[in-house]
Amino acid sequence: MKQIPLSAMFYAMIIFLVIGCVSRKEKDPELDSPVVKDQSVWEEMDDFHLVMAETFHPFKDSANLEPVKMRAEELAVAANKWVDAPLPEKVDNDQVKSSLEKLKAQAANLAESVKTADDNVISDQLTELHDTFHELQEMWYH
Repeated sequence: MKQIPLSAMFYAMIIFLVIGCVSRKEKDPELDSPVVKDQSVWEEMDDFHLVMAETFHPFKDSANLEPVKMRAEELAVAANKWVDAPLPEKVDNDQVKSSLEKLKAQAANLAESVKTADDNVISDQLTELHDTFHELQEMWYH
């Protein structure tokens, strides 16, 4: 029995991979249907969380308010996007909607406060915003 050289097997595998990647399959009618978001992910919550973590933890860990002073407007924008986005089915209720509106108002107030308020006001507002965020997280994860 004659053995096929390894280099020939390697090239054959590459050819099969390329053909598989570029070949077109028949059109799947399901691909034309509206995209349904993964109900196990709440993207807007995760987006808000990234900014919240980068602003709250420096304050919590070392009383550093500079990150929130620099990014408070970004928190407000993320809160607005979160409120405006469709809710995942498992949290599409009045309690969550109310908490999101509260979060939006708190983020807007914080964005204004960082312009002129003293650090005590900013730290209190940041803590309240963080608490509201965690209430929403609990509603999502429980």
